[in-house]
Amino acid sequence: MRLHVVRRAAALLLAAALGACNAAPAVPDAPAPVPGYVTDTPAFERFIATRPTPAAFRRTYPDVQLVLPGEIATKELRMNNSRYFAQLDADGRISGGRFR
Repeated sequence: MRLHVVRRAAALLLAAALGACNAAPAVPDAPAPVPGYVTDTPAFERFIATRPTPAAFRRTYPDVQLVLPGEIATKELRMNNSRYFAQLDADGRISGGRFR
């Protein structure tokens, strides 16, 4: 009966270790999310200069709609920097773009 308890404990420890191995790694230098639309244009331009991935853009600016090449978007004009039309480099990273 005691062997059963030891096996169960070992199974739980193994499951916890495997779960820790599959956890998403922390990104040490990831910028903090910026709520709302882009109001600090120089900071935004510095961020774009780092050539972020679309996923990193969406994590950092969650309230800004990112439009990638080939995606369909409406033709409405937004004056509040809430929709960014990105240009991608050969690696699929954002290399520039503009607000529309």
